[in-house]
Amino acid sequence: MSFLQPAGQVIDLGVNIDHIATVRNARGTVYPDPLRAALIAEQAGADLITLHLREDRRHIKDADVLAIRPQLATRMNLEAAVTQEMIDFACKVKPQDVCLVPERREEVTTEGGLDVIRYQKEVEAAIRQLKGEGIRVSLFIDADEQQIAAAAAVGAPVIELHTGRYAEASSPEEHARELERVKAGVRAGVKHGLRVNAGHGLHYTNVQPIAAIPDIHELNIGHAIVAHALFAGFENAVREMKAIMVAARLGVSYASSKAAQ
Repeated sequence: MSFLQPAGQVIDLGVNIDHIATVRNARGTVYPDPLRAALIAEQAGADLITLHLREDRRHIKDADVLAIRPQLATRMNLEAAVTQEMIDFACKVKPQDVCLVPERREEVTTEGGLDVIRYQKEVEAAIRQLKGEGIRVSLFIDADEQQIAAAAAVGAPVIELHTGRYAEASSPEEHARELERVKAGVRAGVKHGLRVNAGHGLHYTNVQPIAAIPDIHELNIGHAIVAHALFAGFENAVREMKAIMVAARLGVSYASSKAAQ
């Protein structure tokens, strides 16, 4: 047993490899290879690999998902919109987890949580189809008790709380309010019997308070890790993020290097 490999699971890190594909696609090359990034991330301590197959295929492509799925030693968390095309593709690939997310083609990144209340029938049907293939379903939602209750009502076993407002807080007061909102969302999720994950906008200097919340099982982080990897190397960037998260959960200090934010 060591600090980085404590006895028992402390908190999981899902490494999102979308931006590896973004760099590749910028020049229309075959490199850098998202599969290689996924395997390096696993070697560095990632507990799962997250990737978002968008409807416009702006980064991850269908071929990436198909190539990566059988090579993973951990598990795949496929993020997808609630469309029949995406649900059918996920059922073909059979990742261990599918996280249903909202999606608008004009957005740079996912800007908010899925409105489960508004799209209840569509979400319920998607969950039913995915569960039928043995896939665990997560809903990417805001830390709002009504949305969390709706997630439980439609049969989702897992929620991922959107931490964007926390990450983008511009003052200590706003930061404290948003952190408390996330904590309240975690409490609500637990109350409804859900596994609670979180992610979006987290980086090396704001992840600690979120990772310290005891009932969060998993954090999914991508952009910050890929950005830091430009200077520290991808393996080191993953190892450092995992170490920071574990330290925060265990309540011990971790002296990180100067990481990208």
